[in-house]
Amino acid sequence: MNDSSALNPVLDDRCPRCGGSFHCGAADAHCDCFDLHLSPALRQQLAAEYSSCLCIACLKALSAAAADQAET
Repeated sequence: MNDSSALNPVLDDRCPRCGGSFHCGAADAHCDCFDLHLSPALRQQLAAEYSSCLCIACLKALSAAAADQAET
């Protein structure tokens, strides 16, 4: 029997920011967010605001917005 779940992970999480489905791979030893740099201040803000993981699209958007805000 071929297990295709390794190739197509189940979208079993829901992003608390956008409501979109995604798969957090932290328990799988690698998640896309591991490659994304978030400032300590942004990490602290996200931890205070959300009780669960955000999808990679939201994390990228928030990281870009924080970088833009830091430049001004």
